[in-house]
Amino acid sequence: MPNEADAAREDAENWDLIRTPLGEPWSGRTRYAAAMYFYKKGDMNAETLEVYRLSSRLDHQDPLSIIRDRGVGKAWLERVGSRE
Repeated sequence: MPNEADAAREDAENWDLIRTPLGEPWSGRTRYAAAMYFYKKGDMNAETLEVYRLSSRLDHQDPLSIIRDRGVGKAWLERVGSRE
């Protein structure tokens, strides 16, 4: 079981990964891996995770714009907005 410092470090690392800039090689897959981490923690719903999955092979695709368009993941958008 990770201690609080390890958990905080892992959270910070995944926040950095989920904000990987669009267009970088493998960035879609990187964002999806981080999204899976947040989903497993219960911080993201399944519909939002699905958007990251669908975007995972499209490095230039902004999953946040799709989430907004679909009207899913409002809580996630608020969390991301508070972390920027």
